Amino acid sequence: MLKKWMLAACVGGFALSAGVAGATDTDAGAAAAPAPEAVTLALEKFAPGLVIDKVEPSPLPGFYQVIAAGQLVYVSQDGKYMFHGDLVDLARHKSLSDVAWARFRKSELAKVPAAQRIIFAPPHPKYTVTVFTDVTCPYCRVLDQHMAEYNKEGIAVQYLAWPREGVTSTSGRPTPAYQETVSVWCAADRKAAFASAINGAAPKPATCVNPVKSQFDLGLKLGVNGTPTIIAEDGTVIGGYLSPVQMLQAVRKHSEG
Repeated sequence: MLKKWMLAACVGGFALSAGVAGATDTDAGAAAAPAPEAVTLALEKFAPGLVIDKVEPSPLPGFYQVIAAGQLVYVSQDGKYMFHGDLVDLARHKSLSDVAWARFRKSELAKVPAAQRIIFAPPHPKYTVTVFTDVTCPYCRVLDQHMAEYNKEGIAVQYLAWPREGVTSTSGRPTPAYQETVSVWCAADRKAAFASAINGAAPKPATCVNPVKSQFDLGLKLGVNGTPTIIAEDGTVIGGYLSPVQMLQAVRKHSEG
């Protein structure tokens, strides 16, 4: 269902078959805006079972902006039309879609406790980035090799788990990447286990109550589709792998301090 929704959303510019109670035509110039139920009901009819994460008025008159299944789309207030694309403020030369995404990511990431992250930080960090990572990912390995340099520049790196193979295989069994990631997050010394695993050593098998699946699902919700995905303090995705120089430039640009 989600694949169908994402594919349809990326096509863009087509009509939804609304048939929604309360979504009626209005006279030209009418000021009253229909309730957002028209939007949510139309999407639920279009993609049954779709989990809608956020619906709010869009900067584009007559449309709501919707985040669902890792996508941001715009739906007309009467629930009849949807498009997928970048909404740009021409006067300010700014993507309003990027602004909405950043705000949503920041809000959702703030809900993840520090105790569920793996954190490498200098004594008094100036900047913080969140990185969705996979211990089997080559570019995640390159990023981690520069950890001392990131920290020297005052950048704290907070890792969240995102096994690229997913949580379960097509057979329904846990994927090897998921099992390795769980073993890291369940290790007595999580940071040491991560440092070892990211350098190619298989972690000692371990199980516990862990946040790996919830962090993977969070990544999907936030539009993560690969590792590493680096997110600045303001919720902006600033890249995949970034060198220490590139990282410092990016976090300065998106710092909220």
